[in-house]
Amino acid sequence: MHLMEGELPTSMSGSCGACINGKLYVFGGYDDKGYSNRLYFVNLRTRDGTYVWEKITNFEGQPPTPRDKLSCWVYKDRLIYFGGYGCRRHNELQDCFDVHDASWVRPPELFIAQTGFCMTEEQIFWGWHNDVHIFDTKTQSWLQPEIKQTRMNDLHYLNLDTWTWSGRIPINGESPKHRSWHTLTPIADDTLFLFGGLSADNIPLSDGWIHNVITNCWKQLTHLPKTKPRLWHTACLGKENEIMVFGGSKDDLLSLDTGHCNDLLIFQTQPYSLLRSCLDCIGKNAIILESQISLLPPKLLQQVLKKITFWTAANHREEQRAQKEETENKYQWISSN
Repeated sequence: MHLMEGELPTSMSGSCGACINGKLYVFGGYDDKGYSNRLYFVNLRTRDGTYVWEKITNFEGQPPTPRDKLSCWVYKDRLIYFGGYGCRRHNELQDCFDVHDASWVRPPELFIAQTGFCMTEEQIFWGWHNDVHIFDTKTQSWLQPEIKQTRMNDLHYLNLDTWTWSGRIPINGESPKHRSWHTLTPIADDTLFLFGGLSADNIPLSDGWIHNVITNCWKQLTHLPKTKPRLWHTACLGKENEIMVFGGSKDDLLSLDTGHCNDLLIFQTQPYSLLRSCLDCIGKNAIILESQISLLPPKLLQQVLKKITFWTAANHREEQRAQKEETENKYQWISSN
């Protein structure tokens, strides 16, 4: 446990976080008061175990409108934000139909010409974004680059030096199904890992794919479990190129919002090192090896103790899950009979 002090961010969902030079920056999200465009940071390089949060208010430029569910990238001491859902000014909208109010939304100049009433450009509506915003951590300033060319709904990339979209990238060979609410995680300089999502047929997916950005080829991982679909989850890279997936849902959120998950899925993309395999073996068999563990060198002993703690907690959670499933199956059998 670590002590958190200062201007702590409120409890939010859909926020976006990234680390630069030992500082964790958290932007946006959704809390009890609605969408947020606040930016906080905390210095993680502390020696006394106390972390002090600060809210950045003294900045230059115009920050993004309040939003959540956006993506973030770190490049040259800059935080680059893309997309999200939240506030949109009326002058950003085209002539469109509002499905909530069952009315057509018109641009301000057309609204004034047709009705004679005044509408300011700062009136707020809700919608998805496809804009890019940058926060420079050195100058404490926001800026919005001019994006060139086009964006596609297939695989594409944005050159962070020229701010130019690639357009649709031609793929060699087989490609994954069309999907949304998936994760795409870099696992090497030239390799990406795609997992899960919701298919075009509204089917939760559990497939995993490796994409080589040099050959532009996809390769499906056939050893992944078929019974662990995930969408709207998070994924990150571990120390030995394993992918850790947490949270999300196993159901189609558009029709059944009940399958929320809190378990951790770990996928290997390459064999573990010999040291990692040995530590896992000791951690899983700590009771059998109890009399010998204390004989290990101090540096190695610390790693072993961490593994023992991890596997003890993992086994405890697995036992609880098994007991819960057994109880649920028992009640289902009783109710059906």
